[in-house]
Amino acid sequence: MRTTRTSAGPTRYTLTETEHGRPWGVCGEAEGLFGGSRRGTYELFGWVPADVEMGEWVTSGVWLVPDDGELGPWLLEGPESVGQFPGADSLVVTGLDDYEGPPEGHRGVVRLHDGCRWLGSCREFARVLPSEQAAPPLILRGLAPSDRLRAALTKGTRRALDLEEAALEIRDDQGEALADRLLWATVTAWYPSSYGADLIDLELDGKLFAPVPECVRPIWERWFGGPPETLGAWVGLDTRSRRAWLDLVRERGCRRGHRDQAARHSYELEGRHITDVPGLFLALGEAINGPGGYFGGCLDALDDCLGGTFGYTAPATLLWRDAETAREYLSEALTPDGGPYDLFAEVLNVLAEGGMRVTLA
Repeated sequence: MRTTRTSAGPTRYTLTETEHGRPWGVCGEAEGLFGGSRRGTYELFGWVPADVEMGEWVTSGVWLVPDDGELGPWLLEGPESVGQFPGADSLVVTGLDDYEGPPEGHRGVVRLHDGCRWLGSCREFARVLPSEQAAPPLILRGLAPSDRLRAALTKGTRRALDLEEAALEIRDDQGEALADRLLWATVTAWYPSSYGADLIDLELDGKLFAPVPECVRPIWERWFGGPPETLGAWVGLDTRSRRAWLDLVRERGCRRGHRDQAARHSYELEGRHITDVPGLFLALGEAINGPGGYFGGCLDALDDCLGGTFGYTAPATLLWRDAETAREYLSEALTPDGGPYDLFAEVLNVLAEGGMRVTLA
């Protein structure tokens, strides 16, 4: 499906029911797509830091590992250190809980690591509940509604305005699928749009939608213009921004068809900038599928891609240039529960098992 137009211009967004895939409407602007994420705030009592500067906490995720072994680790995404209270031995951090979330008020030692190094430990932690704030609505401006949506709005009952589960499908300026976000679409208001006749501004309940964190807006806006045309457009980004870039590469890559290369194709991987996990998979994706290309975002996904339909046919060869950079940064990785492993070696093993003969240079 290519980008269509309303009197508001190209349509970037399509609100689609997930059960049957039928669109509720299309529009060019989604106010509230980006916003303050619903971050949790935590106080880590008895904080003992490792040899890591607080300014280095800008990372894509931190694992919290209970020391008693009874509970498994949990993930805090996009963590930031607020700092220590004056005269206190506690550290305050914020972040996004993973889908399981941490146990409340865990009493016991918890250690923290970012997948590569230990950051420190605390004797216990507690969640600091923020004051309740009303979530701003998601507003689809200049929406061209479908006949079904018009009928629901005309009826106007609570049941009719509950559109149930929907997907906000997002396209780039070329009309190619980029990403989507699921939400429970409950209409709270609608009114004529200033973008043109027969168009409306549709407000959806904001507390039923998780906005894209504001900090990654520049990455998304870069991709709205289309995929990069040159290799390595991501190399100047920090780890968190590289992760956001990789997320869009993955979402876009899993929606597109790929023309598999013939067997025995030779690939080259530029490894100078592989200084973190996202950089590893971004460089590998571009080696196989060109600028903005996808070829896995973790070991399991890499294994899936080696199975075919993602631009690769076994057997093949890969010349990995400046491989020592990845070996230096990724050979001493940590599993979620803190166990050491060699990610660089694991990647080489997965590639070999998938029929890729790698030469390190």
